[in-house]
Amino acid sequence: MIHRLKTGILKEIYGTVYGVWNVYFWQKTEYPFKQPQILCSGRRGTFVIKTVICDDEAATVNIIRYYIESKSFPLEIVGTADNGREALSLIQRTAPNLVFMDIHMPYMDGFQVIENISGCKVIVVTAYDSFAYAQKALRAGVCDIIAKPVDFHQLEQAIYRAIGWDVTSDERVNAIIEYINSNYSEKIELPQLAKLTFSTQSYIARLFKKHMSMTIISYVHMIRVEKSVDLVKEKKMSLQEAAEAVGYSNLKDYYKYFKIYKGQTPAAYFKEQNEKGF
Repeated sequence: MIHRLKTGILKEIYGTVYGVWNVYFWQKTEYPFKQPQILCSGRRGTFVIKTVICDDEAATVNIIRYYIESKSFPLEIVGTADNGREALSLIQRTAPNLVFMDIHMPYMDGFQVIENISGCKVIVVTAYDSFAYAQKALRAGVCDIIAKPVDFHQLEQAIYRAIGWDVTSDERVNAIIEYINSNYSEKIELPQLAKLTFSTQSYIARLFKKHMSMTIISYVHMIRVEKSVDLVKEKKMSLQEAAEAVGYSNLKDYYKYFKIYKGQTPAAYFKEQNEKGF
């Protein structure tokens, strides 16, 4: 890896309450996984982090699931639960690496479940904004806490803080993934990536394709398209503005790669998303 974030700055959810949480939490929490210990083999030859979602609100479960799947995170959702008892049973049965945990659920609340599990990272998802909840979550050793309604940017940052950039078993590939995700709007070429990883161009190209089942340039375009979608949805940018912001100098190229990675034109894609309520 180029570098690892040793500390994180959580987005303020609760104003001053969350500001206090930020400082104290990251002084007490190790970041991130050195390497997940219970992993599944992924479709692309990468490691996949086993994940469960525990929430009694179907809408929240669907939002988290949709975001994980649409962003191609290395997370495999191995189960969901809508009450505390089911959540505890699911976690004990599947031994996940990452858990999204609601606090208020029937039969057992999230804190009771957390007290009875170990060996996994926990991201608390809650609609409650009291400092007492933040303190209790910290004492319980949770990885992060995000507020309802779930904000995509906040969710993304929480996931990255939990898993870091350990997307594959190879540190050089992980370093390239991190670099591309941080510099996707710039011109990215194979020589600079080879220099970055102290490898030859041909070797790093083969290694990346082996682990990701796609070429480096294909990954760059995929990330650019995904980031452009965020800009259109969250920043309300026009397609022209979003295309330029992620590194495309003309709409023709943007439309070409958008259709490759989304399977439809931008107009058709965003119309479909609006109809689904996203």
